[in-house]
Amino acid sequence: MAPKVLVILTSHDKMGNTGKPTGWYLPEFAHPYEALEGHADIVVASPNGGASPLDPSSVEAFKSDESSVSFLNNKKSLWENTAKLSDFLGKAKEFDAIFFVGGHGPMWDLAVDATSHKLISEFADENKVISAVCHGPAALTQVKLSNGKHLLAGEPVTGFSNSEETAVGLVEVMPFSLEDALNEGSGGKYSKAAQDWTSHVVVGRGGKLITGQNPASASDVGKAIKQAIGA
Repeated sequence: MAPKVLVILTSHDKMGNTGKPTGWYLPEFAHPYEALEGHADIVVASPNGGASPLDPSSVEAFKSDESSVSFLNNKKSLWENTAKLSDFLGKAKEFDAIFFVGGHGPMWDLAVDATSHKLISEFADENKVISAVCHGPAALTQVKLSNGKHLLAGEPVTGFSNSEETAVGLVEVMPFSLEDALNEGSGGKYSKAAQDWTSHVVVGRGGKLITGQNPASASDVGKAIKQAIGA
């Protein structure tokens, strides 16, 4: 039987109080999906269920990226008909991994979503793979395990860096600094690539925690998930 991966998308579609659209970021789903397709069964959920907002700026930015364009054109049902996150509580045993797609949306909903936090804790209790890329690790910043410890305590972790957030001009818009929150939760174990916008994947929790820094890391995160679940 093929391994199963639960992919989580944001339901949040507005960038703070700017009125600008946001959501999940195209290559951060397209590239890991490409790595896992045919090797794992993929189930997609979001906090609200139904259609999950795709950040239009990511479509524009990756219009020359063949795999992103193909994914956009051929896989719409994946994000237009997501299951509701709460449907999966108590079902971590049925999956091999959970993966949080980035984009700025998770900074507003998944970062503070109690259902998401409980689900991640259940995946940790079952020793399943917990993974995220770019702003997806926002979902991990407040997760407590069943023993009361922080999920990230003492574990190496990465996510979108302060310098990259500064470069895209969104530091003032974000509800918090992802780099700072990850660094605090992990007890100073946040790391980033020597050069912004290059791939950087970090593995912790004995191979069960996989995080990627930015869009360039998405493909490598997908490959790391594939390897971790033996797909």
